[in-house]
Amino acid sequence: MRIVQVHDRITRRVDSALHRHHDLSLTGFEALRRIADAPGQRASMGEVAEAVGLSRPGVTSTINRLVAQGLVLRERGAGDRRLLHARLTPAGLERVTAARETHDELVAHLLTLLGDDAAVVTDALARVSAATRSRH
Repeated sequence: MRIVQVHDRITRRVDSALHRHHDLSLTGFEALRRIADAPGQRASMGEVAEAVGLSRPGVTSTINRLVAQGLVLRERGAGDRRLLHARLTPAGLERVTAARETHDELVAHLLTLLGDDAAVVTDALARVSAATRSRH
């Protein structure tokens, strides 16, 4: 499965760049990005887990690290006190904004290596991604 090896290599490279430049894992970045893009920069743990592809315990661990770094606050839901939300702090917004630039530039650079095949490859991968999401 060569595509799995390519995915792993790209993921490691992006993860390494995010750690080096922003002290964030790729998973932490993806969680911050999901929270930043949510209305009011606030998302439920379930929404973050779904967006990042983590289990509930996995998202809890990721959010714990982001809270410890001062990038996210945990809040109880106003209507349902059992529901936990993660809200971006000003430091979290600053970090995710800078990290998004690093992430997007690196991914764009890697896609340029595909040359004229970039559109075909990204379209094919988008179809595979959509198909895997619809099979939950």
